[in-house]
Amino acid sequence: MTAFSANLNKVALLRNTRDNGLPDLARMTRLCVSAGADGITVHPRPDERHTRPSDVRELWSLTRTLGVEFNIEGYPTADFLRLVHEVHPTQCTLVPDAPDQKTSDHGWDVVAHQALLQRIILPLRAAGIRVALFLDPDPESISQIPATGADRIELYTEPYARAFSTVDQEASLSAYAATAEKAHRMGLGVNAGHDLNLDNLAEFLKRVPHVAEVSIGHALVADALEFGLTKAVEKYVTICRWTNFRRLARAPLTSYSPH
Repeated sequence: MTAFSANLNKVALLRNTRDNGLPDLARMTRLCVSAGADGITVHPRPDERHTRPSDVRELWSLTRTLGVEFNIEGYPTADFLRLVHEVHPTQCTLVPDAPDQKTSDHGWDVVAHQALLQRIILPLRAAGIRVALFLDPDPESISQIPATGADRIELYTEPYARAFSTVDQEASLSAYAATAEKAHRMGLGVNAGHDLNLDNLAEFLKRVPHVAEVSIGHALVADALEFGLTKAVEKYVTICRWTNFRRLARAPLTSYSPH
């Protein structure tokens, strides 16, 4: 089954506009988990505009208590890696973000950064932390991943989101499916994230095999404004469960409406 991880960065961004601690990340975490989320994702950046190191420490403890996975995303600066090794999350997703980027917008060039990634990933793996690499949908790049020591890839899905419901959708999905299939054949897990939402998620999961986890944050918060956070999480969890059930049953993926 595809796990759903709720990314709380945009919740932290809203909180950071005031000094009263609202919305409270711990409370939002509990709401997400009670609604069926399998994990929590955060992406602490150097400027602390979203989640902060103190948030990471608090949510690590809380997710352990709640029995769900904790995924920390980020560029592997020395400070980021110290924090990851300190809290020991379930998963660390490495992304090639520049410090001033608004958001992630491309995957790793694994060939160019292979030595760097090896130096970073091997100690993380030795500490028992699962490691995923943020990657563009390119099957050719997959052959380079095992040499880095990574356990999984995370497919960068903004290109699919842009192509959704256009003439480019089929070609985009084919590239993602081929990348996921090759990763699976090479023993790598497959995650996905970035601009997935209630409209495009089911089609992605229908067409792209072996997706172990999706992490969704921006769209989740937007949907929470309309439906409430609990209901929004339930909708995403339902898509993940339902789509995988239909895939296993080999039945046509029709009639589901997330709204």
